[in-house]
Amino acid sequence: MFIIKHKKIFVSISAILVLLSVIALFVFPLKIGIDFKGGALTEVVYKDSRPAQVDLDSVFKTLDMGSVLIQPTGDLGYIVKSIDLSETQHALLLKTLSQDGKSPLEEKNFNSIGPSVGRELTTKAIIAIVLVSLAIILFIAFAFRKVSKPVSSWKYGLMAVITLLHDVMIPIGLFAVMSHFYGAEVDTLFVVASLTILGLSVSDTIVIFDRIRENLKNKVEHDFDHTVGKSLDQSYMRSIFTSLTVIIVLVCLFLFGPESTKYFALMLTAGMFFGTYSSIFLASPLLVFIEEWQTKHKK
Repeated sequence: MFIIKHKKIFVSISAILVLLSVIALFVFPLKIGIDFKGGALTEVVYKDSRPAQVDLDSVFKTLDMGSVLIQPTGDLGYIVKSIDLSETQHALLLKTLSQDGKSPLEEKNFNSIGPSVGRELTTKAIIAIVLVSLAIILFIAFAFRKVSKPVSSWKYGLMAVITLLHDVMIPIGLFAVMSHFYGAEVDTLFVVASLTILGLSVSDTIVIFDRIRENLKNKVEHDFDHTVGKSLDQSYMRSIFTSLTVIIVLVCLFLFGPESTKYFALMLTAGMFFGTYSSIFLASPLLVFIEEWQTKHKK
């Protein structure tokens, strides 16, 4: 009952975090990667030693090649993201990376993505997120159809989606900050991370909602808020330990995994942390707020 007793504090914390995330998105706009806006991706591996990234950055700033993002990969490699390159620009890119031949390298990969492909990926990403949200509402409304009092089954689904928006918005806000200070770009892994957060978070929320449903059916408590509080007491430790095992794996991926998946792992870690928080401290208290609002307006 501690969580329900102090529900206003926990809901306020979530509201503040979401507000800060929205502000971060306006202050530090996300950098769209070549997966969505089109461009070129070049991967090179040096034969001897890799030049300092800061030296390469300073040279590229003097060239007429637009924004060039250099990310280290492995011990001797770089992944370079740039605008779509002509053959002349491609040759200039490799020449610059090799420091005019002083640092011999091998080009491992070169891909060019057109703007039309980027627009298609953007459309599909938006459609996927909308469909996932609708599917969650319909599924929970169906699963909870026999528990319509005192809160309608579809409202469980609505609260789950509100919780999911919280779970995704905060990691996106953090990603916006990383985008500004560390050059992180929105790519397909960003979309995968967002959808993964939706799936993992809703699973945790449904577990707690299902315990509420069982206790309502068994009439464990007379009052709805007491039923929700008891349900949380019975299930919150399970949610924390389950999420903790996943977070440990993600932290290991961030620390020891390849450079290309570091932001992916970091975003998933944040999503799991705040997803667990919202399942316990946001979703269920919101149900109690709805029940209290309904009771107040019935009088």
